[in-house]
Amino acid sequence: MAKADRKILDQINYPSDLKKVSEDDLIQVCSELRQEIIEQVSNNPGHFGASLGVVELTVALHYVLNTPYDNLVWDVGHQAYGHKILTGRKDAFHTNRKYKGISGFPNRNESEYDSFTVGHSSTSISAALGMAVAAQLSGEKDRKTVAVIGDGSMTAGLAFEGLNNAAGNNADLLVILNDNNMAIDPNTGGLNDYLLDITTSQTYNKVKNDVWRFLGKFNRINPNTQKAFQKVENGIKTILLKQSNLFEALNFRYFGPVDGHDVNHMVKVLSDLQNIPGPKILHCITKKGKGFKQAEIDQTYWHAPGKFDIKTGKILTQAPTEPQAPKFQEVFGNTLVELAEMNDKIVGITPAMPTGSSLNIMMEKMPDRAFDVGIAEQHAVTFAGGLAAQGKLPFCAIYSSFMQRAYDQVIHDVALQNVNAVFCLDRGGLVGADGATHHGVYDLAFMRCVPNLTIASPLNAIELRNLMFTAQQENMGAFSIRYPRGKGRIVDWKKEFEILPVGKGQKLKDGKDLAILSIGAIGMEAMDAIEELEKGNLSIAHYDMRYLKPIDEELLHEVFSNFSNIITLEDGCIVGGLGSAVLEFMSDNDYSSRVKRLGVPDRWVEQGSQQELYKECGYDKEGIVKAVTKILAPKTN
Repeated sequence: MAKADRKILDQINYPSDLKKVSEDDLIQVCSELRQEIIEQVSNNPGHFGASLGVVELTVALHYVLNTPYDNLVWDVGHQAYGHKILTGRKDAFHTNRKYKGISGFPNRNESEYDSFTVGHSSTSISAALGMAVAAQLSGEKDRKTVAVIGDGSMTAGLAFEGLNNAAGNNADLLVILNDNNMAIDPNTGGLNDYLLDITTSQTYNKVKNDVWRFLGKFNRINPNTQKAFQKVENGIKTILLKQSNLFEALNFRYFGPVDGHDVNHMVKVLSDLQNIPGPKILHCITKKGKGFKQAEIDQTYWHAPGKFDIKTGKILTQAPTEPQAPKFQEVFGNTLVELAEMNDKIVGITPAMPTGSSLNIMMEKMPDRAFDVGIAEQHAVTFAGGLAAQGKLPFCAIYSSFMQRAYDQVIHDVALQNVNAVFCLDRGGLVGADGATHHGVYDLAFMRCVPNLTIASPLNAIELRNLMFTAQQENMGAFSIRYPRGKGRIVDWKKEFEILPVGKGQKLKDGKDLAILSIGAIGMEAMDAIEELEKGNLSIAHYDMRYLKPIDEELLHEVFSNFSNIITLEDGCIVGGLGSAVLEFMSDNDYSSRVKRLGVPDRWVEQGSQQELYKECGYDKEGIVKAVTKILAPKTN
């Protein structure tokens, strides 16, 4: 068999196997690893472009580091597929992101090679610093700690907090800045411009490459050589960029930029950096989607595509033969533009998710009134508070699980200010294949205890549209609207706007045996269950609460006055959500009905399709039928 055709990857199951490969063969390993990722993701969709972009870096890291003893921390985890394949999960990778399969992100419960469970951005530096300090305190002087963070993730405040703290304690920490000028959408902001200055300065890079070649004559970069190199480098930056190096100013030794796709050079650089103590940063330039033409060209779309043909790049989704329900995200994006055309106070905000949230529709039509603030949820919320304090009406589109990162800002910088700002919480509820780090199941509970905040959740696209219209009326204050990932049911949503009175729900169906109180689109599962139950001659009432806060007490009085058996249904945690609110009302008003709560149990729920996870948590159609049947067992018998 010719060398180029040899399947080296077949012989690699763990990093210990990789270390047996000669450096000359690492290029072939990278080629095979990249092809493995392409083949796997083409059949089992997942995060694609990011993992292709760090293949050489991944191979080099596991070739040089002594993992899992050395700590390797990936930021977000979108780029960790190659890492998973090289660390004992190659044969299981076909189950990636599937129900009961392996997680799409690094997960401590899955492998000892995953030193930290990740899924949200910008956590790597702080976590890695904690590990480096722990090694220092334990006297493990040979234990290395590496954080791999993208330039998009570097824009978040947490990343700078970690950098700042690392500079102060001189822990042995290597931060690898994977710079591809992309998050999911193109990066924005001053840091992006700064990194672009470094990577595109031809004069600077020519001198830098000459210095690297000079250092290459030594077997190892030693501290004295590094000090001399650092002085030369700082001089180059001061003259050519007219500013000092940001990372050097934070007391990090800066190396780079280097070609992140030159695996042999990356091995050498990483090996050399092993001998340099203290905090240091290696700036690697990579291309997101590297090695797959379409993914290199349209990096946003190919961040996480569906199934596709490897040869043609054609997406293999079948054209629907029947009318399709609109995605909640699309309804939000189009409705916001309509409202903004009617109300010149309205502005749009998103923390680096314009395409995912559909704010890109407004950004294209009204670029001066729509803002992508980068991966910075805390800033997004306080920015909204500042706009609202000066009479603007911000609609801040944030994924529910990411809003957790800005909770203090919601309380202190919006609700406490008593200003009108609208939070549109996308991906509310169980989101599916992204798993525990992305399920938006806590917002109803953690928002409910905040004063001056209205909390609503639409049953369908029409209600989403009307809740947005309601939220931008005068003196509405802070307003939270949460809606799920994906599609609802088919409805004619492009109708004239209607105000939905704050704190008022609606009775969807009369009944006499039991009442189901639901909030949000999960109420559709209740509708299906009720239809099934009625075949058995049960009479079930259904109420769409619509608002969790203020909750419709008049409606609740009606329910508790007429039903001794009640089920609450929510696509969120049952601790603190709708069920808890209903039980509090029952206690406060001395009612004594039996209340069964259906929702996400008090434990972590892993990945799977939304329907699989509804079933696991017991609130899909069958779960609701089962709960009702159990409660009404004497009657059904």
